[in-house]
Amino acid sequence: MTYEEMIRNIGPKDLRKSVYYSQALFFIIAILLSVTLFRKQINWLSMFTLNLSEILLLGFLTACVVVGFELILFRYIPRKYMDDGGINEKIFTGVTIKQVFMIALIVAIAEELLFRGVIQTVFGYVIASSVFVLLHYRYIKKIVLFGLLVCISFFIGYLFKITNNLFVTIMFHFTVDFLLGIYISYRK
Repeated sequence: MTYEEMIRNIGPKDLRKSVYYSQALFFIIAILLSVTLFRKQINWLSMFTLNLSEILLLGFLTACVVVGFELILFRYIPRKYMDDGGINEKIFTGVTIKQVFMIALIVAIAEELLFRGVIQTVFGYVIASSVFVLLHYRYIKKIVLFGLLVCISFFIGYLFKITNNLFVTIMFHFTVDFLLGIYISYRK
């Protein structure tokens, strides 16, 4: 069975459950790796700075610009180059705004804790951003989506590099996923 056939055969509720399970796994891995990889116990709180101007400007506003750019691409690039195999559509079609909010929030927190909070802190910016891209392997065959993913991954890593603030990267990641989730959910 091909990857595309597997996606076609899985229902939206089961796909959303798998998203929640994978994010729970990422969260657990982030905690376990932080305990085992850091020479001294990491001070997680030092990676969270409540700097509202930084969070809003670098996290929220830059994410809005990225989403705006993606929406332009959705409008002018043929769908076959922008389709991720139907996964995002299955996850977000027919859900409430509250569900989109929860999915985006859980994904943003779990992935940013793992990729920026642990992997980037221990192994560096390039490794964390590259592993993040590889994790989203379903985009590799779609050159436009893959290019966007690479740019976004390295941009999120750069945001963490210059701010050392997970609130900024979580806000960016959440905003992109939430706004695109709303777009997918309500575009029909």
